Amino acid sequence: MIIVLKPKTSKEEIDELTSRLKERGLKPVEFDGVERTVIHVLGTATDETANRFRSFNCVENIVRILKPFKLASKEHHTQKTVVKIGNVSIGNGDVVMIAGPCSVESEEQIMEAAEMLKKLNIRIMRASAFKPRTSPYDFQGLGITGLKLLKKVREKTGILVETEIMDVRDVPIAAEYVDVLRVGARNMQNFDLLKELGKINKPVILKRGMSATINECIMAAEYILYHGNTDVILCERGIRTFETAYRNTLDVGAIAILKNLTHLPVIADPSHAAGNRELIAPLSKAAVAAGADGLLIEAHPHPEKALSDAAQSLYPEQLEKLMNELKPLCEAVGKKLA
Repeated sequence: MIIVLKPKTSKEEIDELTSRLKERGLKPVEFDGVERTVIHVLGTATDETANRFRSFNCVENIVRILKPFKLASKEHHTQKTVVKIGNVSIGNGDVVMIAGPCSVESEEQIMEAAEMLKKLNIRIMRASAFKPRTSPYDFQGLGITGLKLLKKVREKTGILVETEIMDVRDVPIAAEYVDVLRVGARNMQNFDLLKELGKINKPVILKRGMSATINECIMAAEYILYHGNTDVILCERGIRTFETAYRNTLDVGAIAILKNLTHLPVIADPSHAAGNRELIAPLSKAAVAAGADGLLIEAHPHPEKALSDAAQSLYPEQLEKLMNELKPLCEAVGKKLA
């Protein structure tokens, strides 16, 4: 629930109110406005609890949030959240392109990929240092060496860098080297990892799990928000269905619903939905039309040499073609490609 306090409520009255809330096992989060203070109460509050606190002299109104997710809901935060990554803003009305290879393979490869992006004015590179692979025999990533190479990319080219994180122990280390941390589909409900990401001051991209409902995806984001990190970006990357013509089914409707239910930015990953580079362009356009705030695209200087996800990695000329095709579409829906 949300407790709206009367103007000029004293600090003593607020302290008394929050103390009583804590006694009931609830977590009060204070937000100071220009004219009044609002307290967001986290936890299960019954009608009886709401009525009891409504009787406090300093309380002007109490609003119940009936959705299971509290902090991600628009009732909690009426304005859209804009996540700032360096000089890039996601959620401000533009469509932000995040592109790059599936994984960091070598210094030569990652620097060549950065130059490819720089020529197209793409300001955020995706590339994983840690790789969750179905087979233990596949390339697992370069680990900390990969993180250091990503930092080198930013220092040499000015391009912001983003990478997937899999292990709680790697969160503080990765946060030192990159600008954005990503939770992959397989870890969407790795709650210990989500809690740890909630304690850092870095933007987090949270991918929807391949078998997760929309509510489950939002509740995963709630873990990060609850532990203090408000810079969360939701990502629709395709779900597992009966269809076998492509890798996953991109749930375009989920983009619209997530933007309707939450105040958080929503981006799409057509590469993992498609599993096939020929499908990435049409799926990207569908995502933009549905209201996506950005796209997460796999592109490699030499896809035929890629150590992972080669079939869904765009060639440099394909990435450039996609950028050119997206610009008029973005303008048609009142946005611009950033």
